[in-house]
Amino acid sequence: MTGMPAAEQQIKPLYRASLKSVRISPRKVRLVADLVRGKNVVHALGILDNLPKRSSPVVKNLLKSAIANAEQANATGFDVDSLKVKVIYVDPGPTLKRFRPRAMGRASPRRKRTSKITLMVG
Repeated sequence: MTGMPAAEQQIKPLYRASLKSVRISPRKVRLVADLVRGKNVVHALGILDNLPKRSSPVVKNLLKSAIANAEQANATGFDVDSLKVKVIYVDPGPTLKRFRPRAMGRASPRRKRTSKITLMVG
């Protein structure tokens, strides 16, 4: 034993939702992810509703999916309001490589970045 009370030793489960190949660059999604990290789910949904960023509806749907996963796992006596966004991270997904025509017959590369978002509530 580690000397901690029994209530603190109980590990609370995390419920996960993830999304791959979102056509928004990870840098832009991280701005939204940083705003909801550690917040209560109800408060986080309110933030995402009023945020004028292109990635906020994507993160909002992902958060709703994680909440639904938590409800599905605990069908009886479950309080959604007690959930918090414990972990949210954004990793780069596959990059689409395209070329744009330039002057004098040349071409310059365009990297269209994608994101992989993982969100856990508990």
